[in-house]
Amino acid sequence: MTEEIIIAGFGGQGVLSMGKILAYSGLMQGQEVSWLPAYGPEQRGGTANVTVILSDEKISSPVLRMYDTAIVLNQPSLDKFESKVKSGGTLIFDSNGFTRFPERKDINIYRIDATEYAAANNAQKTMNMLILGGMLKIRPIVKIENVLKGLEKSLPERHHHLIPLNEKAIKQGGELIQKLN
Repeated sequence: MTEEIIIAGFGGQGVLSMGKILAYSGLMQGQEVSWLPAYGPEQRGGTANVTVILSDEKISSPVLRMYDTAIVLNQPSLDKFESKVKSGGTLIFDSNGFTRFPERKDINIYRIDATEYAAANNAQKTMNMLILGGMLKIRPIVKIENVLKGLEKSLPERHHHLIPLNEKAIKQGGELIQKLN
């Protein structure tokens, strides 16, 4: 099994940390892992994306042109990466702030209103974990217990008290995701 993923959005949306947690989760499962971040000079507010590859075999290159799964959190990311999802692949988007929704018919498209849910529940910092939970509901490529280990590894120790809140968000994300086509 090899899963090639792009996660893209504005800086501050948890794009890079979501990718890092996925990468750590794969490591906890004994998979080969690649984590390749890319972001502009300003982390908060600028665009950011991260490519994550999880595989049972050696990874030849972290640089990809097409993806099995794309998670896009803003319009510029949808515009850039919708065409780069492999036919039969998966595109997940958080609908907040979009002027158009994905249009392809040869991929699986899912919507998750994570930003709206997080704001309504005064839990804005869990938005990325809601999305990760939604993705894992439809693409269970890592086990939740390994995601929790990944959270523990990637969060500074002073934030470990937030792990139960993030675990709850991951589970809630699985309930929020909706297939559009």
